[in-house]
Amino acid sequence: MERSADGRGVRLTLNRYSGSGFISNHYYHPGFFSADVTLPKDHTAGVVVAFYLSNGDVFDKTHDELDLEFLGNRRRHEWRLQTNVYGNGSTDRGREERYLMPFDPTAAAHRFSILWSSRAVIFYVDGVAIREVPRSAAMAGDYPSKPMAVYATIWDGSTWATDNGRYKVNYRRGPFTAEFSGLVIRGCPAVGNGGGDHVAMLRLQLGAANNHDRDACAGAEFELMTADCAIMTPRKRADMRRWRRRQMLYTVCYDTNRYPAAFPECDVDAAEAERQMFWEWGESK
Repeated sequence: MERSADGRGVRLTLNRYSGSGFISNHYYHPGFFSADVTLPKDHTAGVVVAFYLSNGDVFDKTHDELDLEFLGNRRRHEWRLQTNVYGNGSTDRGREERYLMPFDPTAAAHRFSILWSSRAVIFYVDGVAIREVPRSAAMAGDYPSKPMAVYATIWDGSTWATDNGRYKVNYRRGPFTAEFSGLVIRGCPAVGNGGGDHVAMLRLQLGAANNHDRDACAGAEFELMTADCAIMTPRKRADMRRWRRRQMLYTVCYDTNRYPAAFPECDVDAAEAERQMFWEWGESK
């Protein structure tokens, strides 16, 4: 990892020896998390760049996670963006969606954001909401609820990232470098930090934080819930539907081969016109 000259950004590199990444010093209750990201150019098949929230280092079997993953591709083929939501270790029930981006993410930085509140998760690209996952009683523990840290990484995803693993990372085309800058963290810190506490102690600290520091974070939660990023107006929903119609390649909501019964947050009846655009395995027509 290499810091920029002004100290406001970092460069993460993947080479044949290792990937790289960073983690925030603290774990956070719900908040708004954002970064400007520039992706590697040229042939990037198998490369995965990620900006995400997770507590997997602490809760290995019951972890929560919110993902913005960028999936590399062959030369002259476009990067893919993938979003995902896990709660309480629900990794066997992945909630993936994949999209093309309406710009070249290697030519300039673009802003990618995650809004995580007690009511919904909203993913943003350049200020446009692209996916909303509303919380419901039916989701139960599948909705992320424990404090999470902020991560950024670049790594080798040859087994799955490009055409289901058909194209691997070619290290003769490397090294591969992603740039992150303009990091925004608007969340109430939980007890403990991600800088090296013993995992068992940190697990106890985060458990205590989850149970006892809600009052301390109540003001931050109210501020979050009344912020523009947490409020889905009719205009924002219309913009989101338009973006999804143009850019979405896959959604788990219409993958009836994988999940015959749709997830509770998938309003498939209200989105019948959208559903007709996808095959029964969730891929766009």
